[in-house]
Amino acid sequence: MARKNCGFPAGFPSFPLSLALIFFLPVNPLRHCSAGGHDYRDALRKSILFFEGQRSGKLPPDQRIKWRKDSALYDGASAGVDLTGGYYDAGDNVKFVFPMAFTTTLLSWSIIDFKRNIGRELGNAVKAVKWATDFLLKATAKEGVIYVQVGDAFSDHSCWERPEDMDTLRTVYKIDQNHPGSDVAGEIAASLAAASIVFRSLDSSYSGLLLDRAVKVFEFANRHRGAYSSSLHSAVCPFYCDFDGYQDELLWGAAWLHKATRRRQYREYIVKNEVVLRAGDTINEFGWDNKHAGINVLISKEVLMGRAPDLKSFQVNADAFICSILPGISHPQVQYSPGGLIVKPGVCNMQHVTSLSFLLLAYSNYLSHANHAVPCGSISATPALLKHIAKRQVDYILGDNPQRMSYMVGYGPRYPLRIHHRGSSLPSVAAHPARIGCKGGSNYFLSPNPNPNRLIGAVVGGPNITDSFPDARPFFQESEPTTYVNAPLVGLLAYFSAHT
Repeated sequence: MARKNCGFPAGFPSFPLSLALIFFLPVNPLRHCSAGGHDYRDALRKSILFFEGQRSGKLPPDQRIKWRKDSALYDGASAGVDLTGGYYDAGDNVKFVFPMAFTTTLLSWSIIDFKRNIGRELGNAVKAVKWATDFLLKATAKEGVIYVQVGDAFSDHSCWERPEDMDTLRTVYKIDQNHPGSDVAGEIAASLAAASIVFRSLDSSYSGLLLDRAVKVFEFANRHRGAYSSSLHSAVCPFYCDFDGYQDELLWGAAWLHKATRRRQYREYIVKNEVVLRAGDTINEFGWDNKHAGINVLISKEVLMGRAPDLKSFQVNADAFICSILPGISHPQVQYSPGGLIVKPGVCNMQHVTSLSFLLLAYSNYLSHANHAVPCGSISATPALLKHIAKRQVDYILGDNPQRMSYMVGYGPRYPLRIHHRGSSLPSVAAHPARIGCKGGSNYFLSPNPNPNRLIGAVVGGPNITDSFPDARPFFQESEPTTYVNAPLVGLLAYFSAHT
């Protein structure tokens, strides 16, 4: 189960209860439905813009979020490599490659399945993918070594400072044959393979480079099996530990390589390893740590198109996934709030909302092409029903909820103002040129004032199971945004912008 992010370890200045009460918004038990509907096109534009606020490294001339400046320009230098670029995953300044790669996979899948719906934002969406893949190519450039994290998380999380001022340890962590990490390597392989499909018609040489690297990284992941949280436990835990094993990432990587190459070896790998790598486990989980539902939905497209009868069991699993998350069907791992939001155990609930909704939408399209519905007891889960459920989740995020609040910064008249995000909550370099030291940001962290810099498009962790939301930085589980919350939302918003 995904436990990070939105996460901030103990040890940072505590939050006064009296101040917490000021920001804790009471629940309105009445559901709110938007009379005029939503501007999905505007939300799509903003959801992609968010990624520019998460960029690390030397920013390009066309950078649109202007309060962000260059940062972490010497990443990798301590190891004699260039590891600049990539994304900060959330509100901190560490580059965790595991969730970064998953973000890239889901951004790519959003483009692959909904490219024709993205419209004028396609160029920006592709740039968002490339900012990640350029970094992932650097991280995998050295034979037999994969760099999987830049920055010491404990050092970083003891400070509240802008990425532009960062002076915490930028320790580089790697996996190799003696310190395996099939989980993170498998996810990197999946992301590079998926991105190679995105670039196939745009830049064939870059697409080929991505695919060649994906093949090599997958071979490494499969040959040297093990979880990276075993090899690098003190560095990656408790932040992005592999709680669910590395087996799903091997199947996930093979599935994307099969989609990208159509090579029989990957299909045979999937068939041979389906049971060994536990494809049917925890079918209602999907996120940076657990790929099971995604594997089954992705592979099921081939089955539904009549091209892979030997993979029928994946469709059976995908159908079971659909039934397990339908409203009104009791399942201990999936609940709905009174306002209708998907709620799963763990932190940063919105990661489950957007990822599971994306799978509902993707599978509904696959079912539509096959003229198929999913039998769930007395309920027939038609493609239309799945789209309806996914749209309900998107609408909740955008403001159709008991709080009458959009959980996307900058969308709608009311949205979170005090998100758990260093760069957003501290004065910009333009407004405050002097350096703000490690502990110098504490007053800003605890301030009741709104963040001075709006991180447009950021979707926060969201309300709890009672639909309550504390608009306060120290409530990190609710108020921290992450890249992997936004990535699947891009596909959802693209589709609904063209179909409502």
